[in-house]
Formats: sequence, structure tokens, C-alpha cells
Amino acid sequence: MRLTALDERAEALGLKRGQGVAEARAICPALDVLEEDKAADRRFLETVADWCDRYTPLVGFDGDDGLFLDITGCTHLFGGEAALLDDILARLSRMGMDVRGAITSSPGLSSAVCRFGRGGVVADEAMETVLAPLTVAALRLKEETVTALHKLGLKQVGDIMTAARAPLARRFGAFLLLRLDQALGIDEEPVSPRRPVASLSAERRLAEPVESEEDILALAGQIAISLKPSLDARGVGGRAFELVLFRVDGAVFRITAGTSQPLKDPKRIADLFSRRLQAVHNDLDAGYGFEILRLNVLRHEPFEGMQANFDGDREAETSLAAFVDGVSARLGKDCLQSFDIRESHVPERAAVAVPAIEGFASGRGTGQDRIPPPRGERPLRLFAVPERVETLLAEVPEGPPQSFRWRRLQHRVSRSEGPERLAMEWWIDGAEAPTRDYFRIEDDAGRRLWMYREGLYGEDPAPRWFVHGVFA
Repeated sequence: MRLTALDERAEALGLKRGQGVAEARAICPALDVLEEDKAADRRFLETVADWCDRYTPLVGFDGDDGLFLDITGCTHLFGGEAALLDDILARLSRMGMDVRGAITSSPGLSSAVCRFGRGGVVADEAMETVLAPLTVAALRLKEETVTALHKLGLKQVGDIMTAARAPLARRFGAFLLLRLDQALGIDEEPVSPRRPVASLSAERRLAEPVESEEDILALAGQIAISLKPSLDARGVGGRAFELVLFRVDGAVFRITAGTSQPLKDPKRIADLFSRRLQAVHNDLDAGYGFEILRLNVLRHEPFEGMQANFDGDREAETSLAAFVDGVSARLGKDCLQSFDIRESHVPERAAVAVPAIEGFASGRGTGQDRIPPPRGERPLRLFAVPERVETLLAEVPEGPPQSFRWRRLQHRVSRSEGPERLAMEWWIDGAEAPTRDYFRIEDDAGRRLWMYREGLYGEDPAPRWFVHGVFA
């Protein structure tokens, strides 16, 4: 067992990461050791990353105990780089965390200065001066590479900077020089955000925190109004929205809502979150209030304006979409289902159930622009699994049954129409899959059924009969 993390008192005693627990207890017999919980540590780091979203949406991980924040274009909102860094460190310190931060032009240098230096803001012209005295481990190298460099007397980054690059590349590979160039900003290193970046966003920072749902919804409506000009400028409407609530103690709540059609009406957007807040009411703990509210557009599509009717009323055109959006926001997107046609002539594969909020979009769910309608009539109710029937008497080789037993009842056929032959899809069912001959039949009691014969008479195996649907 080895030490993976230390507090300030343990560091003051001379203990180090990676040191054996037995050796550490010999140095400090009263040492208190807790078993590492990587999952809990990761959850805590993710919580801090959520909190950092108030400064920039581009937040990525730096190892197991660090975060990268791409603050390009954000510093002027907080009074400059130094003011932003001071605000972050002060807030996290008040939450009981021992943190160190650095702002530079490259993620590699920020990581090096933050972990092995004093932190702070480093100007571009001082990058080499700040990096040179740091240990080579600051370049985020493997432990064996660091050990090998130390054996050659290359203990500081400055030693590598002044050494010939060709021998270093031959001895240690190109990764060493890549890390050096990334730290110096010569080779660009992108920050991978942990969350998808919203295409559009607007927020409101409050002087006094709010707690009630009424205030939250009122502010959400105001933010939606400020977001509308950006949507109009792009000619788009939002399909997925996210309301982010930043609580004063650092907790972050994310509430998402989707729409069936592109939407940019602030009133309808606020109404969506009114339904969502009703659904998540018990999970939303306002605590001492929320100080920042942000509305993100996670997904948008081109907005097509609809012409009003002769009365100038467009409510009829949007009522169904508003109903689908409201119910889906309140009860979940899977509560309403619609059907989307697939490119398959096998009846049970020709349509699939999808959430209505997804299938209601213009052009989806109809399939008229992609798949020609079937030639034969289809039943109103199609069984998910065809039901086997026992044929008592059938016309051969191509005729329908004259009588059969289905669901413990005997049926006598009075009228029939068919067959309609459908071949199975060999790329799914195999080349040996039997064909189907479908018949529309009516029994003597007036029941209209859709039946098919699987296989042909005179072949092995013998054909079987199934009921696949019921007509109205």
C-alpha cells in the first residue's frame, strides 16, 4: 500500500506521494490513513467542474486532481485575467478547498506552473523564464522518462531547452519534445471540454439569490427574450434547451427540455421549463438560493415560418406541437409515442415507435418522401408478434384456408382476397428464409383478419399459418 494523496501536515512531515505506508508510519507512528476511493474523488472533481461552468463552458480534466478552463474571450466579464483567477481561488478556498491556479497561453504551461510552481498569471514573454527552473516532471512525462533524464543530469526544464533536440529525440522519442513545445505554446494543445458546448447561450447574474420557482421561471422567460435575437439572426429555432442553475454554495442543477419543432418563442420556452420544474420539483433543492441562471440552446434547426390562416390565427397550427412539448416535458419524452416508417417491406419492420417529440418534427414519421406506400391494404392493428393458427381445411396450393382455429375459437372463412407475396430480407433473415403469402379474410361472424402462409405446400418444412393483424 502506498500514499496517493497528502494533506498539509503530512507534507510538512516530509511524506511524499508514492511512499509506502509502512515507511510513512515509521516516520510518523500517529499517521491516519484512509483508503482511496477513486470513484468518489472523480465525482467530487466533476462537481467542481460543474461549478467552474460559471466562468466558461470549456472545462476539461487535467489528470485526477486538476481542471483545464479555456477562458478565451471570458476574462473581460470578470475584470481581467488576474481578477478572474483571484475570484476562482477565493471562492474555492471559502468552500474549504486548498487550490492553486495559473493562467497562461498554453495548457501545458498552466499545468506545470500550477503543480510545480507558484501559480499566477504568466505573460507570453515570460513563458520560458518561468518554465526553465521547474523540474522535468512538470512536462507531464512518464516516471521512467523522468528518472532517465535525471540520470543524464537533465533535472530542470531549462536543461532540456538548451540541449540539442536531435539526440533527445533519438534517446527519448518525439513525445518529450512534443510536451516541451506544448508547454511553450509552440505546438497547440486543445482542451477537450467534458460537456458539449452549447451553440447559443444567455445568462443572468443576480445581485440577490432567488429561491422560489416563480422567480426562476420569470428569470428564465427574461433570458429567453434576450436569446431570441440571436436565434432570429441565424434563422434557427431551438430543439433542445438547458436551464442551468448555479446555487450560492457551489451546487449546479441542469434542467433540460426538448421540443417537437424548432422553437424561439420566449413564452413557450418558459412554459416548457414550467412543466419541467413541476416534474423535478422534489429533486430541486434551492438551498440558500441561485445566483446565476443560464439558458443554453443545445440543438437547433432551421426555423420555417408558418403562414397564418385567413383569420390571422396561428394557434391551430401550433396547438398540437405545444401539447406534445408540454406533456413530454412534464412526464418524460417516452410518454407519447408516434411511428416512423422504415425502409422495409416486411410489415413488422416497416414502422418503429419513437418518442412523439422526436417523430413530430417536420418530414419525420410520414416517410412519404422516402418510401412508396404498400400496394395492398394494411390492417389497423398489427400484432408485434404474429400469432400461430391451426388450419383445419385449406385450398392448395395458392388458396386461403377455408376454416381454422385461432385463440381457441374455430373460424370459417366466408370471403378472402389475395395472395400478396412478400419475400423476406435475405441480408437480415438469410437466403433460406421462407416467403409469405398474405390474405385478407372475413369469417362468418364478420371478423376481418390479415393472415399469411409461411412457406409453400410440397416443400420441407410444411407451411404454417399465422394471423398478423386485425382490420377495423
